[in-house]
Amino acid sequence: MADYSKYNSHPYTYDPQYSKPVAYFSMEFGIHQPLKIYSGGLGFLAGSHMRSAYELKQNVIGIGILWRNGYYDQIRRGDKTMDVLFQQKLYSYLEDTGIKYEITVHGHPVWVQAFYLAPEVFGTAPMFLLTTDIPENDYISQTITHNLYDADAAAKVAQSMVLGIGGAKLLDVLGRETEVYHLNEAHALSAAFYLYSKFGNVEAVKQRMVFTTHTPEEAGNEKHDIGMLQNMSFFAGVPMDKVREISGIHDHVFNHTLVGLRLSRIANGVSKKHGEVSRQMWSGHEGVCPILHITNSQNAKYWADEELYAAQQAGDVAALKARKSALKRIAFEEVADQSGKLFDPEVLTVVWARRFAGYKRPELITRDVQRFERIRHSTDRPIQLIWAGKPYPMDLGAKSTFNALVHNSKGWKNVSVLVGYELKLSKLLKGAADVWLNNPRIPREASGTSGMTASMNGAVNLSTADGWMLEYAKHQVNAWMPEPAAPGTPDHEVDRHDMDTLLDALENEILPMYYDRTDQWWQVVQNSMADVLPFFDSDRMAHEYYEKLYTAE
Repeated sequence: MADYSKYNSHPYTYDPQYSKPVAYFSMEFGIHQPLKIYSGGLGFLAGSHMRSAYELKQNVIGIGILWRNGYYDQIRRGDKTMDVLFQQKLYSYLEDTGIKYEITVHGHPVWVQAFYLAPEVFGTAPMFLLTTDIPENDYISQTITHNLYDADAAAKVAQSMVLGIGGAKLLDVLGRETEVYHLNEAHALSAAFYLYSKFGNVEAVKQRMVFTTHTPEEAGNEKHDIGMLQNMSFFAGVPMDKVREISGIHDHVFNHTLVGLRLSRIANGVSKKHGEVSRQMWSGHEGVCPILHITNSQNAKYWADEELYAAQQAGDVAALKARKSALKRIAFEEVADQSGKLFDPEVLTVVWARRFAGYKRPELITRDVQRFERIRHSTDRPIQLIWAGKPYPMDLGAKSTFNALVHNSKGWKNVSVLVGYELKLSKLLKGAADVWLNNPRIPREASGTSGMTASMNGAVNLSTADGWMLEYAKHQVNAWMPEPAAPGTPDHEVDRHDMDTLLDALENEILPMYYDRTDQWWQVVQNSMADVLPFFDSDRMAHEYYEKLYTAE
């Protein structure tokens, strides 16, 4: 038998308070720009978690998938609209462990190979990334780990099996003692059935499994036909009658999140508000485990600008202004390169940048055409606006919105729409932003973390009252968070209300303060920076996972 002891033992001495061995399963990890195995917020969060697990010296390993083509590369067509490119990625810094083993997918053997990301490479907990793109497999099996979130339903299920069954089996191959299997979303749910096959009783599964749910969105809580899952060997050899017994699913619709909540000892939402929404959302279902909340956070060591914080902590407003201006100049080089537009670091800059999705309403403030034009054309209080973000490649509505912004912005000297929104561009745009605009339809943003890292880079949030902002924002003190529409208001009226209140805040409060009451503006910036730390640093979050999920009785 091969000796994998190098990978079984933790490469650093862990802190005794974090000694319980945990395996953290996530479909995506946003670790660093050179490792393109993430799509958006879920990955950014998981990456920050792995960084803080390392900084706190926790006994955690990460388990993910080595996506050959990543999510996709967002490129431009000849008319500047976006296109999708799937391009092979190569990583010389990943270590081939020599570990290969079989799992069963659709009744057929599929070989899985494990690569290793050592902690010292990017400053993370040790991580194992799985691939089926190896010569031992036929072509169809090789493609399972080609594209993150494949659009084909069967391929997507196969991907979740590589993560869940493949990840759980890896721990057995390694001989690594694992007391907690942490499923970051329901993608790795098949691990629960692997554990049931191994231990033979559902209590043994629940004792070991904890679960984080990230979204109240219907599309984010996957459902599949239970017969299809059985045919694909999703249940790791557990007979259908037993699957129905332990999952509580008695019709043909298998809800992955619901079953994850039933087979876990404890679960969490990712903000205080999302915890409340989740408890209400699943309250009508039997057998659901307790759902608490642990608010998402981001890793300050990776995201926060050190020079900005040195100036803020010293109370040196001149140095703060100078550093913010320098960050804007650096980011505006990218704006010029992509759009041919020269932005001015002295002009108030508003940035909307995150995954393009309908409920996030990327173009909301442009819907009142006359008012948006008035604000955009102002010479007394000029403004610059930047949009960026990747739609899901098959989300035609979100792609259409993106491309409409591209077309409209062609004639606007002070508006730019950028492609390639990944970690590197995200960091640039946080530095570019004076105002970080966030306008999801309430309560559909479970947490939303981009505004945290914007604050860590001297930006002020302008946001609807959702997600983490409810725990952070002090209106007109460290952010702007207008009052929401009354509960039960129809969506089209909510959109109008939110658009009007956000534009009111921008036109009547933020722009006048930025240009006419400069000292007051920079006090808000300093408040924004001070109040985001330490609570919204992922060190706090990683500690709470041990305290509230991993070791809590």
